[in-house]
Amino acid sequence: MKAAGGERDYLERLPKADGATIRRLREEHDRRQLLPKKGFLRFREPWQAICALPAASYCDFSGDSVLMGRPEEINEEQRQRLHQALRAFMPWRKGPFSLFGIEIDAEWQSHRKWQRLLPALPELAGRVVADIGCNNGYYMFRMLPHRPALVVGFEPMLQHLYCFKALQHLAGCRELEIEPLGVEQITLYPHSFDVIFLMGVIYHRPSPLTALREVFAALKPGGTLLLESLAIPGDDPVALCPAATYAKAPGVYFVPTTACLINWLQRAGFKQVELVSSQPMDPTEQRRTPWMTFESYADFIDSRNPARTIEGYPAPLRVIVKAS
Repeated sequence: MKAAGGERDYLERLPKADGATIRRLREEHDRRQLLPKKGFLRFREPWQAICALPAASYCDFSGDSVLMGRPEEINEEQRQRLHQALRAFMPWRKGPFSLFGIEIDAEWQSHRKWQRLLPALPELAGRVVADIGCNNGYYMFRMLPHRPALVVGFEPMLQHLYCFKALQHLAGCRELEIEPLGVEQITLYPHSFDVIFLMGVIYHRPSPLTALREVFAALKPGGTLLLESLAIPGDDPVALCPAATYAKAPGVYFVPTTACLINWLQRAGFKQVELVSSQPMDPTEQRRTPWMTFESYADFIDSRNPARTIEGYPAPLRVIVKAS
């Protein structure tokens, strides 16, 4: 994508990436968004409405809430238009955000995960970073105080893609880019990234070991992976394969124990695999809010036995692993 101010395509900074294929996929995606289909318009229109507003003159990405703009920077009519456009991006999964004084309490209190990541955060200053499955970009914005040279988000879902693009307009951060691609397209970026974040993705892959090998190949020699995943309790290197859903989530193929996850990483070629954090899921960390009004964690767990999911499987842990 073109950077702010008409700068060159960021792919020119990644000489080993398959720029021709990436640009073709990007153009195909952009052409589809021009079709007068309700699904496309649903998120394109609020993005366009936000892009008609002024960018924030003040941003702060160092706090728990990603802050863009002070309340006095826009008038009341602009605030109402902004609020309406932001509500169109519901449900907000990652956050919190504070946008010109509009407080967005997302489903996930994502700052808690970021705090757990910080002790293991590799050097980001001057580095090229990928955030695969970046959602609305919350973690990308939190990376900015660490001065990365470039952060590329991968997000194929229209809701999250356009939400990030709207936030990026308000923030105007030239270090951040996004592609409408998923982890399955990471093969287009061989030996391109110093650091890769792969959070909340691996258990959605029907072949997790293949995905990890492809992520490994996208890292530069000596690069670092930070992986966050669902996990089940236990010391044996095994994985749960749900029959249909896991904690009501569709598309979950394998939920490993921590030992199994570490084995996957080692068999994919990673070295120095380190467990950073492991803790039970918390209904105060993932919950319904006025900005995410659907079912959340409390609805996914057996109310009579919080150690089991609604389907009867072991309730999840969230684990963070660092590998190089």
